[in-house]
Amino acid sequence: MQKLLYFISIIAVFILVIIPCNRRTEIGNESSTYKPASFKPASKTLAEKPIIIPPGNKIETGTVKPEAVVEFAKTLLGTPYLYASTDPLKGFDCSGFVTYVFNHFQVAIPRSSIDFTNVGNEVDTLQARPGDIILFTGTDSTERSIGHMGIVIERENNQLFFIHSSSGKAMGVVITPLSKYYKSRFVKVTRIFPEESWN
Repeated sequence: MQKLLYFISIIAVFILVIIPCNRRTEIGNESSTYKPASFKPASKTLAEKPIIIPPGNKIETGTVKPEAVVEFAKTLLGTPYLYASTDPLKGFDCSGFVTYVFNHFQVAIPRSSIDFTNVGNEVDTLQARPGDIILFTGTDSTERSIGHMGIVIERENNQLFFIHSSSGKAMGVVITPLSKYYKSRFVKVTRIFPEESWN
């Protein structure tokens, strides 16, 4: 019996700590989140098997432009949240959403949010550009490991906005400002596109 309880506790730790981007990591106060009107699955294409790379620093974006990534991401607004999914007809978790968006352009990225810990080049939020990746902790901001992610879409009136799949109140793909709540969970903005991509 003791061995069984030990085994169950090990599995529980793995689920709660190791697996990123689950519902536990994202649920929180999102009163400033903008929720789109509706979800229209008929306009989405069937999910393909994700193009995944192992954790590493450099992402090969080729000739893909950040603005194209942002515009495509916006077409997925309203897609429901679904843990561990990259299927737009069913829903996305946070990293599933980002994976699907970049895979649409044949850009291979890590599948989990925590694997973005050392990916790309960190930039200051004041220098963040559309197409940059924004990374957050889970809802427990004292745990500084990455547990949530999104894509920067714009800066308006000194306010940074990002698109992400949230399992909080919005329960889906939404555009959200970098509010006080998200600032408390903020880890960093990372740039995977080369500087010339915005020219």
